[in-house]
Amino acid sequence: MRRKGLAIMAAQSVATSAETVETAVSGSPVDLGPATGLSCRECGTRFELGPIFACAECFGPLEVAYELPLGDPEALRAAIEAGPNNIWRYAPLLPVPADVASKPSLNPGFTKLVDAANLAKEFGVTGKLYVKDDSGNPTHSFKDRVVAIAVEAARAFGFTTLSCSSTGNLAGAVGAAAARAGFRSCVFIPHDLEQGKVVMAGVYGGDLVGIEGNYDDVNRFCSELIGDPLGEGWGFVNVNLRPYYGEGSKTLAYEICEQLGWQLPDQIVIPIASGSQLTKIDKGLQELIKLGLVEDKPYKIFGAQAEGCSPVSTAFKAGHEVVRPQKPNTIAKSLAIGNPADGPYVLDIARRTGGFVEDVNDEQVVEAIKILAQTEGIFAETAGGVTVGVTKKLIEDGHLDPTLTTVILNTGDGLKTLEAVAEGGGQTATIRPSLDAFRAANLA
Repeated sequence: MRRKGLAIMAAQSVATSAETVETAVSGSPVDLGPATGLSCRECGTRFELGPIFACAECFGPLEVAYELPLGDPEALRAAIEAGPNNIWRYAPLLPVPADVASKPSLNPGFTKLVDAANLAKEFGVTGKLYVKDDSGNPTHSFKDRVVAIAVEAARAFGFTTLSCSSTGNLAGAVGAAAARAGFRSCVFIPHDLEQGKVVMAGVYGGDLVGIEGNYDDVNRFCSELIGDPLGEGWGFVNVNLRPYYGEGSKTLAYEICEQLGWQLPDQIVIPIASGSQLTKIDKGLQELIKLGLVEDKPYKIFGAQAEGCSPVSTAFKAGHEVVRPQKPNTIAKSLAIGNPADGPYVLDIARRTGGFVEDVNDEQVVEAIKILAQTEGIFAETAGGVTVGVTKKLIEDGHLDPTLTTVILNTGDGLKTLEAVAEGGGQTATIRPSLDAFRAANLA
């Protein structure tokens, strides 16, 4: 088994999580819609629904298993299209109760799929190029999707506090969702995050705790807290609720295909932090094929990393099966996870689909942020700069076909990472309030 890091975390917490399941669900069935249990990705062992994230047999990661609504794709498509303009239109395909849309929620999702004709021209793309712009979510990142699903699991299991380890965006999403849904929140971040993300995470009134170290240090601390009495009643959205949390990323796949007229894209470029978003988008595409909602055809998935934290792209290009941890050193702090939990599965998907995993340096990230802003009017955070920069590089190196339909993801708002583009930005000129001064500045 390739996931020794997860085995260490699981060994510390699986027994405590099992006790929590018994306490939380005793006396009442868990209603998470079509979800029927949890299944180990490595050995296939099945478990009942509960706040556990690792297999008790092999310590492999668990994911949600379903009884999907097979049999009448036209009726399912019509039901989805008649649903609310957020992720709850896909409730029959998610681990949430049927009445989820009536509960207090930030109702994220159904963000814009932007026809990026100007960016296509800039990059020499002759096929269709789209940007899935998730900066339009309530806290301005895709994390609102995954947290919304985790909140429903937290309700089902009787948790009273929502928590997470975060590189910034998730902290804000948890704080906001907890405030809306009536939970207490306490979230943990590296002490040196971008100030915009720190302020946004703190404004929702929950506890925000900086940990001295990087994200991997924060994550290790959270795994210890889960196994301690101090963490009793706490739902860590990306640890003991991780199987449910990850399913929120599937909604990106659902939306992209629906917005393309119920068609699969030929190519999709996805940023990699833990790798969960990429693996769950692939899972979502496979589910749509199985349900008959889209026509089955080949598609390629590409992963994007920052050079200063590129363990997956390094392994991919070296032909390795094992992702070796790295110490992050990049301006793309939302992607700065040196030991990505889903890294090996990203390698599998990129290779299976004929895709690639590439990285770009900080200078290229900044350049790409500006290119996207100046061609499409989309101000991406540094993770979006990574994705756009990698797309440019993939085209130049011949890995990505510019004649096909391609979707690239922008997962967050550039207002959160102003520091990255602050140098050299701002006012073009400062003049006196007169026409003569304006003429002298040669701006007309």
